[in-house]
Amino acid sequence: MKPTLSNREEQILLLLKKFDFLTRDQLNSYFKLGKVCNTNRVLRSLSFYLFNIREGYQTIYYLSKEGRGYVGCEKVRKKGGHVKHFIMRNQFWLFYNCPIDWKNEVKISSGSNSVITDAMFTRNGFQYFLEVDNLQTMKTNRDKINRYKNLMPSILQQFGYNPTLVWLTTTELRRKQLEEACASNGLKFQIYTMDDIT
Repeated sequence: MKPTLSNREEQILLLLKKFDFLTRDQLNSYFKLGKVCNTNRVLRSLSFYLFNIREGYQTIYYLSKEGRGYVGCEKVRKKGGHVKHFIMRNQFWLFYNCPIDWKNEVKISSGSNSVITDAMFTRNGFQYFLEVDNLQTMKTNRDKINRYKNLMPSILQQFGYNPTLVWLTTTELRRKQLEEACASNGLKFQIYTMDDIT
């Protein structure tokens, strides 16, 4: 028999629908669940609707078939190497105080140029594009930066200014390489490492 869900439990499922994978700590931070034992109790009560995986010291949650059915989610997520990418993106959402207009995986295109940004959001009335650098080669990142450069004239027409390209990466070396690539292409940018936002 399916358990009856409280409003908070439904909100947890809806958040997982939007963000695909969230760690216990991320859910705790967003919903202010208190101590770890209380967070575990709340998430255990949702075990019918959730799958979880362990990665290092973290427990990562995502919707089961029943959870997807409950919130009307058509995306089927499975564990794999891509999970850390989602966790990094979602940590940045929390770090930036959960922008209301946050959109994941947005395609930006003009003519033959296009890019799929990991997230798009506004802050203080200005548009930002987020790129998460987890496992990509630096060549792939440079190609993406070049595509942003080629898109900036049409983006400038749309917004009236050049939005900021934000990168979230894993090491100081990669931060330096991304800074050089963005600066040499004349982009407005900010670069963070996971250490900056956790």
